[in-house]
Amino acid sequence: MLFEGVHHVAIIASDYQASRHFYVDLLGFEVLGEHYQKGRDSYKLDLRAGNCAIELFAFPKAPPRPTYPEARGLRHLCFCVRDVAQTVKELSAKGICCEPVREDEYSGGRFTFFMDPDGLPLEIHEA
Repeated sequence: MLFEGVHHVAIIASDYQASRHFYVDLLGFEVLGEHYQKGRDSYKLDLRAGNCAIELFAFPKAPPRPTYPEARGLRHLCFCVRDVAQTVKELSAKGICCEPVREDEYSGGRFTFFMDPDGLPLEIHEA
């Protein structure tokens, strides 16, 4: 097998409008498609995130994510940025709180975390 990269990441949200506002209006991802699935009473929003896509779903009564950080499954989603400190300033100006910036002990790259409206951990890491 030869993997050429990540095609998309899927996220399930509890509040479609709040998550749409967060990812589109605050983080600035481009909308590729937006669909309401009547039979499932759910939404699907396709977003461009650099050379990857995010599929944002909203299902009624989706169970909450476990809060402990070492649970099995996807731990977090990380985005490459040119300057973590500048990105933190921009996020803070939009009311998004970030953890203190840290340095990766292996790569030396700077990074930090913040949360989406459902508490999904999102990371920014200097490319």
